[in-house]
Amino acid sequence: MESEIIIKTFSELTLNELYELLRLRAEVFVVEQNCAYQDLDGVDHNAVQLFTLDDNGLCTSCARIYPCDAASGVMRIGRLIAKKRGRGDGMRLLLACIRECRMRGAAEIRLHAQQYAVGFYEKAGFTVCSEVFLEDGIPHVEMRL
Repeated sequence: MESEIIIKTFSELTLNELYELLRLRAEVFVVEQNCAYQDLDGVDHNAVQLFTLDDNGLCTSCARIYPCDAASGVMRIGRLIAKKRGRGDGMRLLLACIRECRMRGAAEIRLHAQQYAVGFYEKAGFTVCSEVFLEDGIPHVEMRL
């Protein structure tokens, strides 16, 4: 059975939900990818968090969306991760992010994709719109929809 995608603003998160989001992000983006970077970047306070929890309350996938330029209607998706890959959980969450951005009036959606994941985002309709750049020592490209 698929977990419900929970959508909350930062102030709506419970302490346990916040802890679980940060735990999963640290587990994957810091430990698994062996990348020391500042995950707590001040963006979460103004972001909408989308995530799933298993029956034990552990976060199994998460992402955040936020306006990067309210005047132009551009929103950004970031910190998207599914703990178990290859099962469709990441795509299901990405499509929920896109729907939520559109419901919030986004004319364009952008994200920074790790270079190896470009094909994943292309399946959802994103296109590369930048040269490769290093973000936290990892090759990325900017993509837009």
